[in-house]
Amino acid sequence: MTIKTGDKLPNIELTVMTDNGPKPLNTDDIFNEKKVLLFALPGAFTPTCSAAHLPGYLAFYNAIKAKGVDTIACLATNDAFVMGAWGQAQNVGDKILMLADGNAEFTRAVGLSIDRSEANMGVRSQRYAMIVEDGIVAQLNIEVSPKFEVSDALTMLNLL
Repeated sequence: MTIKTGDKLPNIELTVMTDNGPKPLNTDDIFNEKKVLLFALPGAFTPTCSAAHLPGYLAFYNAIKAKGVDTIACLATNDAFVMGAWGQAQNVGDKILMLADGNAEFTRAVGLSIDRSEANMGVRSQRYAMIVEDGIVAQLNIEVSPKFEVSDALTMLNLL
């Protein structure tokens, strides 16, 4: 079942890359008592994700933060090493929290996985964005595959 507006996010362990290697990070620590704009995508280094989705959030970073967002987070079903390398390649710095959901545990728990086995990609995340306030989904925009129209930074900025 797909998560919806008003639902609490599940308590799941994700991973981030640090200077000392991969570090587990619990979703409660990411989302509770904060306003978070999370966007998720099928994979790091993929065409739309690298050319438009992630760069859009970097371009609108200041405007999003000015709307009271504590954290902008990017989630993909890649491992922490890939997410860390992608963040470096995109010059993310500390602006966007690059979350690795390597086993798709969070993605499956919120009902937003998609099987891309036909493209030799395995289980991936659907493309979506959500505004989360104190661990509760306040807004959820899910793309109708393969579109990129409702989870972009400008659309989400206008919803804040």
